[in-house]
Amino acid sequence: MFMKNMAFLAASLTLGLCAAAGAEELRPDAINNASVASVPPERPLEAPPRPEPAIIRLQVLLDRAGSSPGVIDGYYGENVAKAIAGFETMQRLPVDGKPDPEVVGRLIGDEPVIEPYVVLEEDTKDLVERIPGDYGEQAEMEHLGYTSVAERLSERFHMDIDLLKALNPGSAFAVGDTISVVIPGPPKGGKGRVKRIEVRRGAGQVAAFAENGSLVAVYPATIGSEETPSPSGTHKVKGVARKPTYVYNPKINFKQGDNDERLELPSGPNNPVGSVWIDLTKPTYGIHGTPEPSLVDKVGSHGCVRLANWDAEELAAMVKPGVVVEFTD
Repeated sequence: MFMKNMAFLAASLTLGLCAAAGAEELRPDAINNASVASVPPERPLEAPPRPEPAIIRLQVLLDRAGSSPGVIDGYYGENVAKAIAGFETMQRLPVDGKPDPEVVGRLIGDEPVIEPYVVLEEDTKDLVERIPGDYGEQAEMEHLGYTSVAERLSERFHMDIDLLKALNPGSAFAVGDTISVVIPGPPKGGKGRVKRIEVRRGAGQVAAFAENGSLVAVYPATIGSEETPSPSGTHKVKGVARKPTYVYNPKINFKQGDNDERLELPSGPNNPVGSVWIDLTKPTYGIHGTPEPSLVDKVGSHGCVRLANWDAEELAAMVKPGVVVEFTD
């Protein structure tokens, strides 16, 4: 692709809140008081019928700790297990990706994970009616913005939009409405904090390291596909472009729909490369955001490294040109 420009408190928490809340609406108190210790060590073979309070709380705590579970949706998926493994690495614990007592004890904190938020006027700005699937139609738009207040807020708070709506049944997300949202960790920041990046194809992860070799952050990632694999070897960060436009060229990369000609798609969070592009010295390749965070590490990319917009933005704020990016299996 090419583009421009934290006392272990689990024993004192009530077990079974997850099941109790499952038969009714998701409630902030049920999530804030859910026992992370009740999460089973093994992921279920089948997804439950609705988001689970304990999983929501676990995902938020992992996010705050710097080991991203990707989109917070309340389901015990592979990205949760990978985030637990990343946290174990950060804490210098044996790595198995399971929420054992040692992991839970180091994650638990007193702060609520769900808090109220009042919808602001600015949350309604620059929305678009829809994002067409065809690149030719996208190229004719001025901005590939959010299509609703709910979409904007779900991304701001690292949430799956269905979870946001389940937490706020009947809400119109109108200005002045008080809604419930998860409170993830603040961006790490620190330009130049990250000195090396590992793009781990087998694990479907991007790991960022400080100069002393410590793990700063880890993110779930989509890394190429069978048809369009990611590059191999070692490369470097060339630069960062925020709010990038996207240049589609079927003669260089891939063909989308019936579009045979080069197209320039406008910027916006629903741009094919999301809200930020970390350019690599390997021509046409980069680490970037996505308009569909729920699909990270579930659907292949066109060779590049795809993160949720918020994860890509956090990483972009910590790198400088020259940072080594190593692709591993």
